[in-house]
Amino acid sequence: MRQAWMAGVAWVLILFGGAWLLAPGISAAQPGKTDRPTGQTEKADGQDSRSVLQVYDGEKTVEMTMAEYLPGVVRGEMPATFEPEALKAQAVAERTFIYYHMQGGRKAAHPDADVCMDYRCCNAWVSQEKAKSNWGDNYAEYEGKIQQSVKETDGQVMLYDGKPILAAFHSSSAGITAKSSDVWVSDRPYLVSVESPENADSVPNYYSVNTFAPEEFREKILAQEPEAVLEGSPKGWVTELKQNSSGRVESVSIGGVALRGTRVRSILGLRSACFTVECTDSAVIFRVTGYGHGVGMSQYGANALAKEGKSWQEILKWYYRGVSIESWRQT
Repeated sequence: MRQAWMAGVAWVLILFGGAWLLAPGISAAQPGKTDRPTGQTEKADGQDSRSVLQVYDGEKTVEMTMAEYLPGVVRGEMPATFEPEALKAQAVAERTFIYYHMQGGRKAAHPDADVCMDYRCCNAWVSQEKAKSNWGDNYAEYEGKIQQSVKETDGQVMLYDGKPILAAFHSSSAGITAKSSDVWVSDRPYLVSVESPENADSVPNYYSVNTFAPEEFREKILAQEPEAVLEGSPKGWVTELKQNSSGRVESVSIGGVALRGTRVRSILGLRSACFTVECTDSAVIFRVTGYGHGVGMSQYGANALAKEGKSWQEILKWYYRGVSIESWRQT
């Protein structure tokens, strides 16, 4: 379940959008085998350095500490240009997210590993070598911020009723986040709808437009919803659009078939479920706001709060209501 910094939460985002799909392959390595990816530095002793993970790298299972794995996740999920307090909030959210999923057991995609390096399954992960290539002359500054975000939050996890929470996050909301049941089946008491201070001018592609020719729209919908009736003028194809309290589409009728906004987003590849629709004889036009599933922490909202002087603890407790932030380690 995400959506982080990435083009596309669904949940993805989700979680965070994204969410998350299964990664290919199964490890042939034995649990407990030490086989570290190259270019990963040893970390100073701390709680994260004592938490050992089995990580599927796409080919084999390797052993890494949380102190080694987590910086790669933060590099992959949030722009290093963001404020230090936003990066710290991201580090805690990611650490919590990892422990939450470890509580539920290993995934079928990597039964010999706790986590992987595939954003479609667990988390995006970027090595130091890749970061050097991406960041160029800014590498030393950006990597310092990433390492600081992890070290200064060492072992910190968000808990609800004494357990790690589903710390969903997404790139940007439409000024207000969604509660968990807006996107998934059930409500979670800490994932409620809250105002989020995104500045549209500072968020890339905050507003987006998807325009479909009638035949393209018909083909995409019928491939997933064959019961839809899409004949004649497109002007009558999309009706009964209903929005929820967060401004996202709760339900809409397409060709006589009632669909959730999240379902439409998935079928058409929209950046979020916060959209309006205009149908003409020659096109079906979706105007979309924000990026990701909209649940939990908005990354651009977190950065805006950090710019206002909020601490990483204040940012997290704004987006995840009723949680405690404590030193915690998987046992």
